[in-house]
Amino acid sequence: MTTPPPGAELTGLDELCARSTVVSIHAPQLPATRHMIGPAQLAAMRAGTTLINTARGSLVDEEALLPHLVTGRLHAILDVTDPELPAPDSPVDPPQRPPHPHVAGSLGNELHRMADQAIEEVARCTRGEPFAEEVRASDLQRSA
Repeated sequence: MTTPPPGAELTGLDELCARSTVVSIHAPQLPATRHMIGPAQLAAMRAGTTLINTARGSLVDEEALLPHLVTGRLHAILDVTDPELPAPDSPVDPPQRPPHPHVAGSLGNELHRMADQAIEEVARCTRGEPFAEEVRASDLQRSA
């Protein structure tokens, strides 16, 4: 286990949810992270806690979240939902969920740099050269 930096404390997800007034999710979408915020974590959150999800919609069990939003016990800022577009009558639509475009990684010149990198990798492949950015199977379990 990693040693935390000074002033920080390692804790499990359930305890973190119980102790926090803001829970912000930053994790990849993997089978192991599906509904990582579920009934137990939501119940552990104190009244008035704000849940922020800018990662992937599947990380939050929205069915378990809805009663907390409807009663106002918890607040949520969901940049992403599961399904990606909620039904028009879904309680996670405004005012429960302020609309936010999921574009955090695609602003400015990032799209051009990503396209240039992809084109260069294809060119390297066609020249018989190894990829500059190797994709390893061992990295796929933690890749967002």
